[in-house]
This record gives sequence, structure tokens and C-alpha cells, in this order.
Amino acid sequence: MRATMAIIDLATPAAAAADSSADAAALRDRAARADAPLALYIHWPFCVSKCPYCDFNSHVRATVDEARWHDALLADLAHEVALLPGRRLGSIFFGGGTPSLMPPATVAALIDAATAAWAPVGDVEITLEANPSSVEAARFADIAAAGVNRVSLGLQALDDDALRFLGRAHDVTEGLGALAVAQKAFARVSFDLIYARPGQSPAHWDAELARALSFGTEHLSLYQLTIEPGTRFATEAAAGRLAIPDGDDAADLFELTRARTAAAGLPAYEISNHARPGAESRHNLAYWRYRDYAGVGPGAHGRRDHLATFRRRKPENWLAAVARNGHGLESEEPLDARTRVSEALLMGLRLAEGVDVEAIAAAGGARVEEIVDLRAVASLPELIVCEGPRLRVTDAGMILLDAILPKVVR
Repeated sequence: MRATMAIIDLATPAAAAADSSADAAALRDRAARADAPLALYIHWPFCVSKCPYCDFNSHVRATVDEARWHDALLADLAHEVALLPGRRLGSIFFGGGTPSLMPPATVAALIDAATAAWAPVGDVEITLEANPSSVEAARFADIAAAGVNRVSLGLQALDDDALRFLGRAHDVTEGLGALAVAQKAFARVSFDLIYARPGQSPAHWDAELARALSFGTEHLSLYQLTIEPGTRFATEAAAGRLAIPDGDDAADLFELTRARTAAAGLPAYEISNHARPGAESRHNLAYWRYRDYAGVGPGAHGRRDHLATFRRRKPENWLAAVARNGHGLESEEPLDARTRVSEALLMGLRLAEGVDVEAIAAAGGARVEEIVDLRAVASLPELIVCEGPRLRVTDAGMILLDAILPKVVR
């Protein structure tokens, strides 16, 4: 936003009117958010091993007190339920870590508690992230019986050398076996692949992607390998032992990915996510469309009625907080209008559909030109376009999204 928004003289009639208008817009925004279905995220922080590219809140522990974790997660959920009465539930997402390591009884108890507290909207989408090991695949039937109807499988590659490089515990045969079991157990299946790996040519990725599309899943999450701070890959890259494709090569792979998936009927609906029409992840769309979501478990974030909520990150600290306070919250921070507008734009412009920039501006008590540099938008017609109230990044612009956003979002 322009700085002029922060220096209005509140003693003037015009300022009072602007303040009243902003208050009214905020009230309308709160009402709209309260009416929208709520998304629930539940974090299981444990993994069998830590992958070298992973900067998620995941931890390796020799043993896990499953009964204690069952009770603590239910208590943390109950705290959010008490603060969000009367809401409708649109989706549940079990993330991690490796949630397929959770006891199915704990999964079932959390689903039952959430759907009892918040009225489900239609067929609530209930997703669980899973590793494609044969041990975890053997539990898929029990997880489905617990109420999970969508699984997101971390295949990550369809090449054994690549899987070893990525530190994965499974090979291609085991991964595809788990995929076959998942397709029998769950109504909806997605899986992840990582591309732009060292030495990966367009021809190699094209063949791997064609194979991935042949399995007939409704959704694919296709991520470029990035070097995240604090990971083992970051250490390797700093020492000069790891180099990923440069920007031009990565852009070629990105364009190939979008063309291949679109031709197969799974166009990109978000910068890294591809789905058949109607099979998009409803839970993730709640994030990208900037809806309210409750976050439960270690390190979970949430957006609750214009508050940013943060849970304690380390599993042991979170457990201690739940035992002491009845919840694992570390902080709740109010989100002012400027922050909400910025977050809504930064999240929504990841989507192919773009954002209703007029609605976002109104919710923040601002004018469109105060939150978006329309002159900059007009100067980049091949990369970002304004069509009526909607602002969206073009296919050509998506690969440059990180560079475009600072130019157009005030």
C-alpha cells in the first residue's frame, strides 16, 4: 500500500469517513470469512529419516508415545474448536512429517472430533500425506476406514538413482506398489515429484513425466528442486558439491511440465499443482484463496479471524505446552489490514485463476490502486493482466512470479 494510507489525519471529517468505511469493510470481510468453510490442518512431526532437501518441521525419534500424542492432539484441537464455534468444516489435511506413521485410531479420533464440532460441508475432503513404503502402504486400508478419502503420496521421483540422491527410503518398484495400493484404498490420489535435479535433461524429465501421467491419478504436485537454508543440500551447495540447473534450464523444464500436463488434461491450477478440473486440492485452495484455517500440532500455523496463530515447533516443547496450558500455542498475532491485503495478493496470485483485486482492496479498506501498482501491471502485459476485477499472472509469468510480485504488489 502507499504510505499515504498510514498518515491520514483522523481529526478531519474525510478521515473519519474513511475510517468508518474501513471498519465497515472489515466487518463485511469478517462475516464473509466466518461464512466460508473452515480448513483444518493437523501436523504429525515424525519421520523415519530426514531427507536432505527438506526444511519442514519434521523430526526423527527412536520412540513415540502414541497414546500421549493421541490425547495431546485432541486437546489442541479442542482449543481451536472452542475459539471457532459454529463454523462449517470444508477440509482436513494431515501433514508432516509423515502422517502415514500415525496410528489409524488417532486419525479416526481426530476426524470424529472435528466433524462433531464443526458441521461438515458436503463430502469433506480429508487428505493424508504418506510415504510410499510397503510398510506404510499396508496401513492404507485402515487409514481409509478411519475416514481419510484422499492421499498425497511422496513418490518424489521415478528413477532409482534420483531417489537415492534425494535420500528417499523407497525405490521405484516399492513406490509404484504403494501407489497401486493407494488407488484401491482411496477415492482420490495425488503424488509428488521433484524435478530440475542435477543433470536432469528435458528429455529425461519428459519421459519421467509421461510415465507419471500414465498412472491416471487426478492430481500431481510437481516441484522444482530448491536449496532451502538449514538443509543438508544447502551445506553441500555451499561447499560446491551440489549444483542444480540454472534459471534458463529450470525455465525450460517448467514450461515442458505445464505443456505436458495440460495436454494430458491436468492443467496447472497453481504454480506447482496440476489437476483434472474439479479435482483440485480443496484444502490448499483455502490457503491460496486466503480463507480461515485452524492449525493443530507442532509448528502448525493458522489464520483465525484476522489472527495469525503459531504452535510451538519442537515436539517436546509442544507436548509440554499442551500439558501445561491445554493447547500448543506459542503466539497469536493480530493481522492488520495492510498485512491481510499483502498476504491475500501473494497467495492468490499463485493461482491460475488469479485474485479478485477489488474484493481484496475493499476488505482492507483501500482502493485497488493503493494495493496494486496498475502502471506496473500495464507495463507487463505478457506476464500479468487485469481483466475486470481479476488480476492474474499468465502462464509465461508464472516462472517469473517471485520477480513480478515485488513490482506490482504495493
